[in-house]
Amino acid sequence: MSKVRRALISVSDKTGLVEFARGLSEMGVAILSTGGTASTLEKNGIPVVGVSDVTKFPEMLDGRVKTLHPAIHGGLLAMREKHEHMEAIKKHGIEPIDMVVVNLYPFEATVAKSDVKIEDAIENIDIGGPSMIRSAAKNNSSVTVVVNPAQYEKILAEMKENDGKVSDETRKSCALEAFRATARYDSAIASYLGKKFSNEILPKNLTLSFEKLSDLRYGENPHQKAAFYKDLFDQTPLSVAAAEKMHGKEISYCNVLDLDAALAIVSDFEKPTAAVIKHTNPSGVASADTIAEAFRIAYNADSLSAFGCVVGLNRQVDLETAKEISSHFVEAVIAPGYDPDAEKLLEEKKSIRLLRTNMPIKREEGRKFMAKVKGGLLVQTDAYTEIDRSKLKVVTKRSPTQEEMDAMIFGAKVCRHIKSNTILLVKGERTVGVGAGQMSRVDSATIAGMKAGPEAKGSVLISDAFFPFRDGIDAAAKVGASVIIQPGGSVRDDEAIAAADEYGMAMVFSGLRLFKH
Repeated sequence: MSKVRRALISVSDKTGLVEFARGLSEMGVAILSTGGTASTLEKNGIPVVGVSDVTKFPEMLDGRVKTLHPAIHGGLLAMREKHEHMEAIKKHGIEPIDMVVVNLYPFEATVAKSDVKIEDAIENIDIGGPSMIRSAAKNNSSVTVVVNPAQYEKILAEMKENDGKVSDETRKSCALEAFRATARYDSAIASYLGKKFSNEILPKNLTLSFEKLSDLRYGENPHQKAAFYKDLFDQTPLSVAAAEKMHGKEISYCNVLDLDAALAIVSDFEKPTAAVIKHTNPSGVASADTIAEAFRIAYNADSLSAFGCVVGLNRQVDLETAKEISSHFVEAVIAPGYDPDAEKLLEEKKSIRLLRTNMPIKREEGRKFMAKVKGGLLVQTDAYTEIDRSKLKVVTKRSPTQEEMDAMIFGAKVCRHIKSNTILLVKGERTVGVGAGQMSRVDSATIAGMKAGPEAKGSVLISDAFFPFRDGIDAAAKVGASVIIQPGGSVRDDEAIAAADEYGMAMVFSGLRLFKH
């Protein structure tokens, strides 16, 4: 164990500061401090030695230079077990510093303000703080570094029990938290300045930082461990990570994936829209005049598959909607809010998870999407592209009606959220059959038709990619679709067009592929 005789305290967040410093002082610890921290301690009757008295050099440049001095860093970095180190600092009149208590300028809080000026952001980049933290953390065999007020109580208690000493285990734990704190801090700065100083959409170096929200019971399967982390630099309120859990069992790994998929779909639509999700794919999606009607239609699109589903809604849940939801086995619901009577009714189901996004659900532009692969990370821009009706190309003898064109636009918005290969059948503003994630587009069409049943007749078919052969058109005709929208671009487009004409179908090329892997 290592005894703390001198501590340097310099904090922006003064939560618990006075109590902690008083506890140190009562144990005979000499306290060094700077600026506002020293003033706070002195006002509360706690003896303080100014850092300037130690360095024999005044604070300067509006406080930018205070602790960057050998008298400070020599005292932090000297290895107590090395005779040469101790002789060196003794020769230069440097005393060891056994504890550093530092939290950094509030850079993240500053740049989170909508009206922040770049000058204010720059001034909140801490220099001396990270330097002291790193020096202390590097020399954790002798020095205790404290970066979080939540650590104060535990450290004081340990010191009181051990005659002012801190254990190796605690110093190592504190050092790890310190390095994580500076890594997060540097990542925040790099992320912010990357947006301000560079126009790169996909930067050469990508700095990311995530904080654990919670451990999960298990991962996709019971034998897997899992946790849920939030992105510290993508603080959008429209996310599962930012949503408020209001009721129900613990959120599971699979719940998070399904809730994210549900939220992504319903945020694409302005009308009241419901998405019913199973294993990240929608079993049904519908827009209607009311959210209750939208949910009812979406659920009944494939009620067999919807058992044990996750539901996304882009309107507040009213009592009528709550009654519809409570009549089924639903794992979780995410919505902008819940009427009091609706919430009360749904809470009668003890296991259902209710999440609130705390904002209207509306698409946010400019987001990036990432996928971790072994040894790397894939990053891409958002797949969302509003279809320009004026650029749709009718390639068959029959043209779609206006109603069919509207169904195409609705279906294309849904299709991009379904695992490829995707064939989607829609009527109006509702899905009637989903063929998802098949290796063959023909199989996807067959499955979509099977799911739709009689509803497939006269439906609009959306394909996420072109048909490489006419067999996909044959399958579409067999299930009963009367209109097709696809990207086009196959070397056999002529064969696909001829097949559509044979069946009297209308076909439109969008020029937009909608793969989702």
